[in-house]
Amino acid sequence: MKAAVLREVRTPLRIEDVQIAKPGPHEVLIRTMAAGLCHSDLHFMEGSYPHALPAVLGHESAGIVEQVGSEVRTVKPGDHVITCLSAFCGHCEHCITGHLSLCQSPDTKRGEDHPPRLSQAGAALPQFLNLSAFAEQMLVHEHACVAIRQDMPFDRAALIGCAVMTGVGAVIHTSQVRPGETVAVIGCGGVGLSALNGAAIAGASRIIAIDMNEAKADLARAVGATDFIDASQTDAVAAVLEITKGGVHHSFEAIGLAKAAEQAFGILRRGGTANIIGMIPPGINISLPGAAFLGERRIQGSLMGSNRFPVDMPRLVDFYLSGRLKLDHLISKRIRLEQVNEGFADMKTGGLARSVIIFDQAV
Repeated sequence: MKAAVLREVRTPLRIEDVQIAKPGPHEVLIRTMAAGLCHSDLHFMEGSYPHALPAVLGHESAGIVEQVGSEVRTVKPGDHVITCLSAFCGHCEHCITGHLSLCQSPDTKRGEDHPPRLSQAGAALPQFLNLSAFAEQMLVHEHACVAIRQDMPFDRAALIGCAVMTGVGAVIHTSQVRPGETVAVIGCGGVGLSALNGAAIAGASRIIAIDMNEAKADLARAVGATDFIDASQTDAVAAVLEITKGGVHHSFEAIGLAKAAEQAFGILRRGGTANIIGMIPPGINISLPGAAFLGERRIQGSLMGSNRFPVDMPRLVDFYLSGRLKLDHLISKRIRLEQVNEGFADMKTGGLARSVIIFDQAV
């Protein structure tokens, strides 16, 4: 099969032939139909986060089940599925207490005494984030995908697999935004826009979008923002404090910058919660005023929206098809696998929401 392979950091992905194994007892072979380009992939491409190389990147995808292992009970051939990087085992402490996104059990991976899921010229290729979605097929643990309605378009379904689940889940699950509360989101990329949409679904009364690119204003309002602050032209913290008369109940940092995380804490009212969704690179520290904690302000991380994806993702599909989840606005470009490097070059300009690779279809 064809796949986009990263051989060295800070170099373009290469379209190469890669071999994929047959499904084991708890594995599912998926024909990839769509895969979104996520900023997280770019972090690994540029070396901000380490990963064994060479590797097939990609982790935001949807497709059709082709084969299943002998013990698989959750999906069957022909099912349309969304994948999720937070594969779960179902029996560790995190799983049985309802925190599926925190599972790190090795049971979702192949053991060293088994042949690899992906290989090239006889050499094993490490699987990226349990998926390796920039490829014509994926071989994943059955608890890394969920069946969805077949009337859901694959390109929009793919976005639910990472950006949408991360943003909406951070609002609804991690921070538990309630109707009438106030929200601010720093960064209007795919994840930030999804957080804005999630806040609208949750019933937030004031939803403030913050970005350095004023061109994102219309897009932010289209998914639910009530206000937009151009952080390149004004002090975003002061502006939020003025708009809300003292700060927001919930803030969401969706960029991965220390300064943005500090701003997310600085715009809280007493008792408010800052959620760090972006991937701040290892070794980078943030600085917070100690006295602010006396007002019961909190800062916390959010991993993949604290998801229970087998339940959450089909519900998000229903939200989209009923008009409440705004996914059409998130797709800026549809590209072929061979255009993946162009897609990441576009991402670096900061003007796009999401590029999506379309497999087996005319773009």
